[in-house]
Amino acid sequence: MSLEGIKAREGAYLSFPVSAMTEKIEAVFHPGSGRPSLDKLVHDFLGRQKVSWPALSEAYGDLKEIRQREIDCGGFSVSVQFNPRRMTSSTALVDSESLNRRACFLCPANLPNAQKAVLYRESYLILCNPAPIFPGHFTVVHLSHIPQSIEEHIEDFMDLAEDLAPRFNAFYNGPRCGASAPDHLHFQMIPAGSLPIENDLPRSESGKRLRNMDGVTLGCLEGFGREIWLLEGCDRPAMAAAFRRILSTLAGFLSPGDPPRNEPMLNLLVRFLDGIWRIVIFPRRKHRPDVFYREGEARLVIAPAAVEMGGVIITPREQDFHRLDAGLIRALYEEVSLNRETTERFLKVLSADLFYNRIEEKTR
Repeated sequence: MSLEGIKAREGAYLSFPVSAMTEKIEAVFHPGSGRPSLDKLVHDFLGRQKVSWPALSEAYGDLKEIRQREIDCGGFSVSVQFNPRRMTSSTALVDSESLNRRACFLCPANLPNAQKAVLYRESYLILCNPAPIFPGHFTVVHLSHIPQSIEEHIEDFMDLAEDLAPRFNAFYNGPRCGASAPDHLHFQMIPAGSLPIENDLPRSESGKRLRNMDGVTLGCLEGFGREIWLLEGCDRPAMAAAFRRILSTLAGFLSPGDPPRNEPMLNLLVRFLDGIWRIVIFPRRKHRPDVFYREGEARLVIAPAAVEMGGVIITPREQDFHRLDAGLIRALYEEVSLNRETTERFLKVLSADLFYNRIEEKTR
């Protein structure tokens, strides 16, 4: 579908004037042979944006000066990054009242004049993140102003990982645990290998408990100080179906009284390699740790999202960068992550659900 085709959906599909979007689009990506790969397209796009958008060029200049240090947490390591530009994201107000008061900063009409976009698969805009955490940090924004929700868009998430492979991975922050714009559906993409958990996955193979879900495997990794689930498979529909089953079981298990569309708390990382999708699931029980809300020297401005759960903890304040140690990191992970006991009970519920569904299918 061309831009003209998108224009035909104005009103029913888009929540802003098409003119506000079309003037932003600098390049278009459609999957298929004979076209530039997505990683090359965004690499070139980023280079042009650094030239035409001074604020972005400045942000990437600052990124070269950020400080990082590695912390051994006993069995796993974490990288701590001092990045002052992430203060706005780390402290974003995401309650309904605050969201209703501000203009959505991901809608095309509200983007900075110099910010351009790559139209992706006719449904998303790829934007250069103005406060990058890594070299090559992008936000993938849905064309319509719809809430952050992964259930209906898991295939899009997987397609993005496949289109980006092998040089980039994608991640997703749930609306209640890390998304600074939970009112507008978006993913993010970063260079492959940026997060320690990616390098830790191969060594975790011997330390996981598996469930088979019709050709897709769910593994629960051990020894990382927080709950990490790994969903793996080579069949796209089967992967999407397995993920939705996990999502619905988790929602009913954790919050039986919640509205059906209240997404359980989670962060996701997806990569596509050698024909296999790997979705890393970080199940959560808390948005921010208690120390985030304390005052004075007792406060730590750390808001764990997918990047932090993946092993890179962003500290927008220098005092927090120096203060973090292995004990604090383990305590933070333990507080915001689902605990092992709850995971064990969830796996029993999931196994029973899978068993009874198979019995029902056989008796039809």
